Amino acid sequence: MKSRVFKATNVVLGLLCMMYFLTYVDRVNVSTAAAVFRKELNLSNTQVGLVFSAFGYPYLLFQIIGGWVADHFGPRKALTICGVIWAGSTIMFGLAHGLIAMIAVRVLLGFGEGATFPTATRAMSYWVPRSKRGYAQGLTHAFSRLGNSLTPWLIATLIAVVTWRGSFIIVGAVSMFWALAWGIYYRDEPTKHKAITQEELAELPPYGLKKSQGKVPWAPLLRHMAPVTVVYFCYGWILWMFLGWIPQFFANQFHLNLKNSALFASGVFFSGVVGDTLGGIVSDKLFEKTHNLKIARRNLVAVMMALCCLSMVPLLFSRDINVIAMSLSAGFFCAEFTIGPMWAIPMDIAPRFAGTASGIMNSGSALAAITSPLIFGIVVDRTGNWLFPFIFSMGVILMGSILCFTMHPERPLILDEIGKANPA
Repeated sequence: MKSRVFKATNVVLGLLCMMYFLTYVDRVNVSTAAAVFRKELNLSNTQVGLVFSAFGYPYLLFQIIGGWVADHFGPRKALTICGVIWAGSTIMFGLAHGLIAMIAVRVLLGFGEGATFPTATRAMSYWVPRSKRGYAQGLTHAFSRLGNSLTPWLIATLIAVVTWRGSFIIVGAVSMFWALAWGIYYRDEPTKHKAITQEELAELPPYGLKKSQGKVPWAPLLRHMAPVTVVYFCYGWILWMFLGWIPQFFANQFHLNLKNSALFASGVFFSGVVGDTLGGIVSDKLFEKTHNLKIARRNLVAVMMALCCLSMVPLLFSRDINVIAMSLSAGFFCAEFTIGPMWAIPMDIAPRFAGTASGIMNSGSALAAITSPLIFGIVVDRTGNWLFPFIFSMGVILMGSILCFTMHPERPLILDEIGKANPA
């Protein structure tokens, strides 16, 4: 039993789960700490929004670039280097003094984390059987939402013990240890891993050697992934609004202290853990039952995005904190339910170029990371109303539900398209 639990494929998946957890702790810790450093540095909500959104510019830039790097050089090198960069930038944020320094360090964090998820998808494309792609994506993203849910409580506790600066230094040091562990254990080609068994290899797809992959077929790949990217932007709008402002929303709308606002925020984010896990499982079960990727991926995403919008309707009518917390939790659960099927789509469409394909898709979320938190801060500063940004965001996610039907995960890149793009 012990050998089966700690088999190589499970350890690799476990390391990726830990990476997803740490990357989200390192990117959303700022939303909890903002309640402290905002007062210390005398920053406005708009300036805090700038700190939040600074992460998104390089994060957007490195989605496609990072995916290409993963496809070309392999996930082992790419994720090790990325881990060192994002861990170092987290430590430096704890040493920053002033708005400019904070923005600069957040930009560096965006560089470090920009390539992580596309590269992780590339790693999974050869270390996870096709029948478990939705599950693997749902599980790893569930750990990212676990990071979301624990971060407000964790950072609030660390701030009380070691100050907000010390909290960044500690979580950055933990991330540095992860980068070293990944570089030591992981291998790009499963057959070259000393601990992998023949039983595991029989379940995995054949490894595509880097030299045989050729150049990325950009035109057909972009054509296949464009609708997916637009839908993922709509999801990302909701995601980054929640990640950046939910702790501040509870603190300001209901006049809660740091500890209590962190508790409510953690409850909302924990619903995402459940949503991510179930979304991947349900998507794979639907595919196993129907053998129809439109049902298992596209239709499932469309339904859950519509339910996300519907779940947040109580925000418009209630001022009870418990009702609002439940409404936000339900909305976040539905939004996160889409993650497993969405991140399986790049592997369905282009398994040989999964890093680049997922990078194209995630550029939609990265663009939302720039715009959503900043617009939220501007609207609140100018109107004094913390509910207006939520109302607009409900419209965005509903539009995403409608646009889902432009996605076609059942139409993979075919060899003829790749051949035309890369003539011998």
